[in-house]
Amino acid sequence: RDAVTSGLQNHVTPNRANMLPLVDSSGISPGAPIQDCSLHIAPQHGDTLAATRNYGRRRQVPEKVLLIQHMDDGRKDRVASHLSRRGFALQWCNPSRGDALPGHDEDHAAVVVYGGIQSVNDAERHAYMRAELDWVQRWVADDRPYLGLCLGGQLLARALGAEVGPHPGGLHEIGFVPIAPTQAGKTILPGPLHVYQWHHEGFAIPDGGELLATGEVYPNQAFRAGRRAFGLQFHPEATPQMRDEWLDASAHMLSEPGAHGRERQQADARRFDQPMADWLLNLIDAHLLPTR
Repeated sequence: RDAVTSGLQNHVTPNRANMLPLVDSSGISPGAPIQDCSLHIAPQHGDTLAATRNYGRRRQVPEKVLLIQHMDDGRKDRVASHLSRRGFALQWCNPSRGDALPGHDEDHAAVVVYGGIQSVNDAERHAYMRAELDWVQRWVADDRPYLGLCLGGQLLARALGAEVGPHPGGLHEIGFVPIAPTQAGKTILPGPLHVYQWHHEGFAIPDGGELLATGEVYPNQAFRAGRRAFGLQFHPEATPQMRDEWLDASAHMLSEPGAHGRERQQADARRFDQPMADWLLNLIDAHLLPTR
């Protein structure tokens, strides 16, 4: 099993939150109501036939993608927008706010698991996190498409038995950071790419997982489990508006070791944002949910 950094397995600190900014979603209050996940069906246009199935001769129903969030800043991110354009029905679910995860017998084409300020090491304290880890483990055991973004990637790694923890030197990655493909990852990431990061924990590679991309500070940047379960340490889904909101809400974190300042991030975005966005959409269309 690959370590996140040299000596990670001796430096995993429980109960430290993933440091994505904005709203604290750290738990469910006692007696909080369990809510149904919301379902959004995009207007049918464009290439939506690629995301529909014919149930008999009576109607065509869009395929559903489950989107699991841990904060309240999604719904207009790049992944959701792209899936909506492709005609998928989007089912949003936030376990940290009391939403019940759907049963595994429900018919979802894929699941996308987003980031958050939580840590997978909080699972001992939060029942919803334990339930989510169990849910992820069962999902990927069936070799179903999974895309994990930052915390979502860490959940995938932990669900498969790998460790997650902070950098031994206390370093963060906040800003655009270069990553490079491994030999196995070249079909997913053809060459070096700058990607947007906001984290201070990283994942080891689970047994049977395949390391796809590496970085200098956090060596494990992307991995695959099975055929179509992908864990990413970074945030390619973040739009310029989302990043600006994170910078406004958590400017104090830009003084953390390894963090890039606002001006550097804005300058880097002009160079690196579009290539990152293009890569993300290709990952979805060519590997996660291949277009027909």
